[in-house]
Amino acid sequence: MITINKNVFRFLWCFVFITLLYSCGVSKSIHDIPDITQFPVHNHERVKVNDSTFYAGNNFLTKNQYGLWELYVEGNPYQLGLNTGLLTQELFEKQEDAFLSKVEQIVPSKFKQKLLQKFLAWYNRKMYLNIPNDYKAEIFGLSKYASDRYDYVAENYLRVLYLHGAHDIGHALQDLALVGCSSFAVWNNKTEDGDIILGRNFDFYAGDEFAKNKIIAFVNPNQGHKFMSITWAGMIGVVSGMNEHGLTVTINAGKSKIPLVAKTPISILTREILQYATNIEEAIAIAKTKEVFVSESIMVGSAKDNKAILIEVSPDNFGVYEIENSSQLICANHFQSASYKDDENNTKHIKESHSKYRFDRMQELLEDSEKITPEKAIEILRNRKGLNNKAIGYGNEKSLNQLLAHHGIVFKPKDKLVWISSSPYQLGEFVAYDLNKIFGNPDYSTSLSEHQLLVEADPFLKTEAYQNYEDYRVLERAIEAAINTKKQLPTDKLKALKLKNPDYWKANYLIGKYYYQKNYYKAALIEFKEALSKEVTTVPDEVAIKAYIKKIKRKLN
Repeated sequence: MITINKNVFRFLWCFVFITLLYSCGVSKSIHDIPDITQFPVHNHERVKVNDSTFYAGNNFLTKNQYGLWELYVEGNPYQLGLNTGLLTQELFEKQEDAFLSKVEQIVPSKFKQKLLQKFLAWYNRKMYLNIPNDYKAEIFGLSKYASDRYDYVAENYLRVLYLHGAHDIGHALQDLALVGCSSFAVWNNKTEDGDIILGRNFDFYAGDEFAKNKIIAFVNPNQGHKFMSITWAGMIGVVSGMNEHGLTVTINAGKSKIPLVAKTPISILTREILQYATNIEEAIAIAKTKEVFVSESIMVGSAKDNKAILIEVSPDNFGVYEIENSSQLICANHFQSASYKDDENNTKHIKESHSKYRFDRMQELLEDSEKITPEKAIEILRNRKGLNNKAIGYGNEKSLNQLLAHHGIVFKPKDKLVWISSSPYQLGEFVAYDLNKIFGNPDYSTSLSEHQLLVEADPFLKTEAYQNYEDYRVLERAIEAAINTKKQLPTDKLKALKLKNPDYWKANYLIGKYYYQKNYYKAALIEFKEALSKEVTTVPDEVAIKAYIKKIKRKLN
């Protein structure tokens, strides 16, 4: 999970002095404009069919009955950007509001906003050198439809360029709050027909509003391969996608040091792999040419190779992990290749985070199923329990389904089929698409999805437990805010927090913190001990609880 909070900006202010060096190495980057002279432009007019369907030339945007936006665009790089911006401009504005309004809340001061602008220009000073001109041209075309409201972050083109590194920066600056993605692949004797199946949960969380308007983009570039990806307005990079040759890419964050300069965003690297590779060997060759600024595992699945591998990249290392004598590959948020065997950050992350726990849980669920089908893969992605089916509380980061994911997705590359979750989380219907049909005859007037392959919504959605969890989320935020502001809370609200999510350690932990702040030490001690009796997410979380217990015992003695 990536959340935006004050920790990010505490880091920024620690580096404010760097903005005094603003003129050093920054001028070229902020004045860089991609070369678009080579790209002929067709100025399409957007036609509104209804509130949820628009087209411009052969390009279109439509919203299906499951709440997913379906986008088809074609053309040269600059034209792709213009077409995407033209069709998605209202969604683009909403997405920027959802993401950047949080920045305004945290940094309301105009003076600090100016410092933030200078810092971002300095931090991203080398990004333009690490993104191919074609993608900068596409972003430039897209930025023509960006809002002017957030100029304090950067002018439109630079801001959209910078936002392509938000996934990377979020992971790097909030490593301490990293909740990662889970992915797996199976083939040969692990599937019914022997063909590869891949599944993944993408746990990038920037607020409920950010996750509302998901876009399934079908892109037909004039160079390279046609591909699909699940994305959001303003984003040309790829976090989950498949091309017309049945090559798939998904990304899982690794343990990163805080980088001092942005280079190639991971989503741009994976976009290039998807657009120009047809097999694993070609994907690895592309990845080797890039300089990245955070650590990431890229799972590459291939219909041609009928297997999957992991490309593990970081600023100063590169590895490829290919499991031998097995028909399955599992990926959480730690590296597995020999290149990272002695990496101290990775070793520490395995020991202290929840990555290994989720890895073991995926292994457990895959072993319980002799043959994986797309439906079974979706069932695994939706699983909310811990090891040995232990109830560990809803929203626990040790579960595969943390009830916050931007999307879940399943690929069947040889058939060019993909299933994508509709809201909320991975619980809504998984909508199926056939890339052969869509790229063979893209048409907004007919349904793009394959209704006969639809996987129904999770029955959990209709339970009291689900509604209790949604209530819990509201209560959790209210209590965290009360702790931060030292506000008094009614006892019934504290009791409700535990009742709504009784197996979750964090409910007890928050109540314990609240009581401790109010000097109710005996009550706090009870809560902290109960929190420890449950499945606590990470070693640092356990250490924090034990530290409170130790302090309370000193105070009571």
